[in-house]
Amino acid sequence: MSSIDRSQSAGGTRTYEVRTYGCQMNVHDSERLAGLLEDAGYVRAPEGSDGDADVVVFNTCAVRENADNKLYGNLGHLAPKKARRPGMQIAVGGCLAQKDRDTIVKRAPWVDVVFGTHNIGKLPVLLERARVQQEAQVEIAESLEAFPSTLPTRRESAYAAWVSISVGCNNTCTFCIVPALRGKEKDRRPGDILAEIEALVAEGVSEITLLGQNVNAYGSDIGDREAFSKLLRACGKIEGLERVRFTSPHPRDFTDDVIAAMAETPNVMPQLHMPLQSGSDAILKAMRRSYRQERFLGIIEKVRAAIPHAAISTDIIVGFPGETEEDFQQTLHVVREARFAQAFTFQYSKRPGTPAAEMDNQIPKQVVQERYERLVALQEEISWEENKKQVGRTLELMVAEGEGRKDDTTQRLSGRAPDNRLVHFTKPEQQVRPGDMVTVEVTYAAPHHLLAEGPVLDVRRTRAGDAWEKRNTEQAAQPTGVMLGLPKVGVPEPLPAAASGCGCD
Repeated sequence: MSSIDRSQSAGGTRTYEVRTYGCQMNVHDSERLAGLLEDAGYVRAPEGSDGDADVVVFNTCAVRENADNKLYGNLGHLAPKKARRPGMQIAVGGCLAQKDRDTIVKRAPWVDVVFGTHNIGKLPVLLERARVQQEAQVEIAESLEAFPSTLPTRRESAYAAWVSISVGCNNTCTFCIVPALRGKEKDRRPGDILAEIEALVAEGVSEITLLGQNVNAYGSDIGDREAFSKLLRACGKIEGLERVRFTSPHPRDFTDDVIAAMAETPNVMPQLHMPLQSGSDAILKAMRRSYRQERFLGIIEKVRAAIPHAAISTDIIVGFPGETEEDFQQTLHVVREARFAQAFTFQYSKRPGTPAAEMDNQIPKQVVQERYERLVALQEEISWEENKKQVGRTLELMVAEGEGRKDDTTQRLSGRAPDNRLVHFTKPEQQVRPGDMVTVEVTYAAPHHLLAEGPVLDVRRTRAGDAWEKRNTEQAAQPTGVMLGLPKVGVPEPLPAAASGCGCD
């Protein structure tokens, strides 16, 4: 980045803003985009800038319903701002950019850069090229140029981090366009993954989440069917790494050696997010999901036998083309049998470019809505019943940042239990920081959180808390930046009113 370019903003430094849509993979990619821009000399725009940055980057998702309309609406909102600000640049990346390519510049000619899922590392170069040549730069790579984890990063949490172990997906689910946009699965070498984790732990990180489009298929690209279970066990040997999670696995690849590794590795948390999608064998076949109801419930049974306190969550699509009331009843049956702690429920909607979008027997919206409401009501009941079983248990929580919306008014703090349940607890007299560990007794259960209303039983200050405190001290001496939103380690809050995320695993 040239000194001339940097001087275009007040104060001589160009600012940036990244807007992220979609799944955990996109959130992780946005951390890389922020790292790339800061490595090139940009600084994060002041909080509340709302598009007033020198560079605004959209990291898009092609899976969400009406994703393109939302993007072009946001781009239209920025057009007059860009017209008033010479030198301002707009970039569009991610899955929708990979899918639509030249269409974006045709519909929004004020966009400066379009890049895809395989070449996010090119963003600073493309911005500079667009500035010098005074024309839009569209560069979409057809295959991965560099594994994202080799790029600079600006992590949003000092104590928890995503670690990608693979990119892409070899499945052909009929409702999902992700494999077409992210390509075939490519695995990182185990040594590279472990080296990254060790480096993160050295920085103060105490919790990592292994991330992949189909995380437990890890090894298929390197010819080792037990590579994922071996990786989990290797994580257990990293000193200072207190918690290991992973998302999202596929039932097809969930083997007994993975269950054994989870049960026998102390820092692998008793939590599993296992996408169901449908409980009907007929619908699973139409979805090209390579398992059936019996197989799915068998995995749940084995996990609970090996890890009795495991909290299991899932993804479910309601109203897939051809779904009958009988098919839907089979989904409700699995929900009752599996007793999920949480569920992401999605109302099926057509995703352009997927086989399911062209299927006959698309279900009327009102039918989908009615089934969705029944499913939500059932899962809410089960979630509450399962949470009530936690009352009276003593849990060690990792203190979290920004997860308790009412913490300031209730004089509470919030943390995550080993099984990833959210617990609000009474603020102790002793100072505790995000990343520190507290021990509490659960006194009350709600469907989506627990309360520990008594005094904190123990506080354990950690290197992760030290890292959080150091980062905040350093940031206090700098202009406040706009955060991308803290990536929640594990599974986000369940049962959204409208489908969010990709739900494609």
